[in-house]
This record gives sequence, structure tokens and C-alpha cells, in this order.
Amino acid sequence: MHSSQTGNRQSAIASQQAETAQNALAAATQPLTKNDKQQTVNVAIFASGTGTNAQKLIDHFRHHQQIKIALIVCNKPGAGVLTIAQKENIPSLIIEKEKFFRGNAYVDELKQHNINFIVLGGFLWKVPVLLIQAFPQRIINIHPALLPNYGGKGMYGRFVHEAVITAKEKESGISIHYVDELYDHGQLIFQARCVIEADETADSLAQKIHSLEHEHYPLIVEKVIRELQNRR
Repeated sequence: MHSSQTGNRQSAIASQQAETAQNALAAATQPLTKNDKQQTVNVAIFASGTGTNAQKLIDHFRHHQQIKIALIVCNKPGAGVLTIAQKENIPSLIIEKEKFFRGNAYVDELKQHNINFIVLGGFLWKVPVLLIQAFPQRIINIHPALLPNYGGKGMYGRFVHEAVITAKEKESGISIHYVDELYDHGQLIFQARCVIEADETADSLAQKIHSLEHEHYPLIVEKVIRELQNRR
């Protein structure tokens, strides 16, 4: 393929992605800015693993009048979170890396499910810019440490807890934040802390962190969405 043809193809792809983001932006933001406070906000949970946070979110919003867990998105076929989706009769979407990072980032599929808000719960892929543009200030994540420390690429799960223990920290905790173009970098929304004992292990610290996640994440998600609903 000639360089001019390659350039034209790349320009066409970029133009298509920009149009997709612009269209999705209107769809993503409109429901949360309406004066009708009774409109249901449809939430998509992105997860890669067992889905313990997803289950807590589902339980919390099961009978909620204005917030609904409407979709489970997963990048790992066979992950436990997909079993939860099936058990709870919630639609699920398995995503592929090529389309997520070089295609439309599944924005069209999210629109088809009328998704207004995205919650990451143990989702290990970096969120592409196209998706962030489509859902500005509508994507939040939970991280198992006190950001800005112990964040970034590769810092998830046990890797975080081992790093915290090795550094002989006196405390750890959770951070809930908006998602931007960098790993674990967006504006902080909430943090909760726990004490690290002298004989703490990565496993025992993980249990403390999971308890904090399960206690606070559903409540903070609800708080953030309610604040968005109340904006004029």
C-alpha cells in the first residue's frame, strides 16, 4: 500500500473515531443533566476477575429506583464476574483488545445498552482515550492503595500489597478516583485507610483492603451519580 493510501486510511479511522466519540458524548452526558431526577442511570461495570466488587455493587443497587447495574463488561472469557452476570441475569459483554484500543472502544455497544456511567472494579486494561472522551467524568475506578503512591502500570492486586509491605508503610487503604488517560491518575474522589500491623502479610492486608472496598465503593458510586443527577 502506498504511503498516501495509508495516510488516507489512518485519517479516515481517526475521523470515524472522533465522530463516534462526539456522538457518544451527547448520549453519555444527557441523562445525567436532565431535570427529571426520576430517570434511571444505567451503569456498566468493567471487571477482569472474580467480580467481588461487582457483586457488592449489584447487591447495593438491586432495588434502587434511579440507578441500575445494566451491563457487565469483561476482557477475560471465563472470568468469575461473567458467572455473576449470568446468575444475576445482567447482560454481559466480552471485549477484545484490538477493538478496544484501535477500534471504537465499544462505545457503540455501550450506547445500545443506554449506559450513562462506568464503574471499574478490578479491570486491568488501561481505558482508551476514546472511551474517556465519550464518558467525561463518567468513569471511576477503585485502587487498592493510597494514591498517588503505589499506582501505575502493573500495580494491581497482590503486587500493590507486596510493595506496601516491603516499603514498611504504617498504613494503606483504598482510593476512588475519576479515570483519565493515565493509570491511577485521575482526580481523587475518596480515600479510606487501614493500619498495617508489624506482622502484616500481603494476604492479610488484602483482606483489609477488600473489606474497605466492599464497604465504601457502592456508597461512593451512588454519591457521585446523585451529584451528577443534581447538576443543573
